[in-house]
Amino acid sequence: MSDSVLAGVWARITDLTIERGEGTWVETADGRRYLDATAGIAVCATGHCHPKVVEAIREQAGRIIHAQVNCYHHDLLEPLGRRLRDLTPPSIEKFFFSNSGAEAVEAAIKLAKQFTGRTNVIVFTGSFHGRTHLTGAMTTSKATYRLRTQPVPAGIFAAPFPDFVRYPDEDAEIDRCLEQLDFILDAQSAPSDTAAMIIEPVQGEGGYRPVPQRFMNGIAEICRAHGILLIIDEVQTGFGRTGTTFAIEQFDVEPDIFLMAKGIASGMPISAVGARAEIMDSWVPGSHGGTYGGNPIACAAALATIDVVTDPEVMTGVTARAAQLRGALDELAARYDGIVDVRGLGLMLAIEFADPSTAPTVMKECFERKLIVTTAGRNGAAIRWMPPLVITAAELAQAISIFVDAVDAVLG
Repeated sequence: MSDSVLAGVWARITDLTIERGEGTWVETADGRRYLDATAGIAVCATGHCHPKVVEAIREQAGRIIHAQVNCYHHDLLEPLGRRLRDLTPPSIEKFFFSNSGAEAVEAAIKLAKQFTGRTNVIVFTGSFHGRTHLTGAMTTSKATYRLRTQPVPAGIFAAPFPDFVRYPDEDAEIDRCLEQLDFILDAQSAPSDTAAMIIEPVQGEGGYRPVPQRFMNGIAEICRAHGILLIIDEVQTGFGRTGTTFAIEQFDVEPDIFLMAKGIASGMPISAVGARAEIMDSWVPGSHGGTYGGNPIACAAALATIDVVTDPEVMTGVTARAAQLRGALDELAARYDGIVDVRGLGLMLAIEFADPSTAPTVMKECFERKLIVTTAGRNGAAIRWMPPLVITAAELAQAISIFVDAVDAVLG
């Protein structure tokens, strides 16, 4: 039995204890260095300890650490909100800050229910929206997140998400999923009871599966026809991860509510809910809040992070590194029948293996070669790539070389 006083609930990718990090690298106390292609689960968009972010945190910590928003505002709340308003879709006009992606989802659902007066929410199979009791009910990527917690909160209905690996006729699969969505509205959750639909532009834990354009358009049309709010969950896809500031820029839809976290502040805990002004203004004052939401140090880190990831040179680098990685993964897939798919957007890419046991074995081989990657998907059959956006061509080439060696060792 371990003598650790820490809960054992965290699922561990590695057994490393990290002492420091810089850019794409993390380092242990005894000097072992690892290439980190997880970026803290897509959080460290600027890499570990980016100097501009570090300096912003240091400067703000010397001014004020905690300025609770019920008691008084601080001078970074409005600037961060205005910066987000400039970056998000035109429909998104006002913002609420909390601490994590799951909190942002919870807030969005409360907001949608208050605005519409309706009770139900539609999610999509393979989704990940969090691990709290409500967001766990909304998450369908793995049964683990609901293990021994049933019954979960009611009013959540799961519609199918297109799966082109199992159903390769893409048009037929999109039609099937849209028909099933209509069926849910006809037979399970009437439009008059349905407050919102929530979807990730690229599924995260669900295996890095991008939403097909026609499917996204169909969802938006159904929402408009029935007065259902469309919530876009960009917790993992935001802030340059997919090659644009937000993934929604690659889809011709306007969200009603918009969720951001992870890459927003390079590791400081902050998330944001954006919404149409009429929706945000419908919130009853005092009906939602949070002690730490909009923390000034987190806001400072967010503003610095946004400056870094929106730099044209950084975004050009993301495009180039995405092409470099996608090309290497496609080439690897062409060599092995045991690889069934390569997919994703930008530096949010996955490679799926036919045998679910292959991915964790490859992950272990990568770790032994000093590369940290992790799995995704219902059966953990895919390995996902989410390196810092500032990864260099040489670093990525080194990571790819390690990964190819690992796959060769397992499948060769």
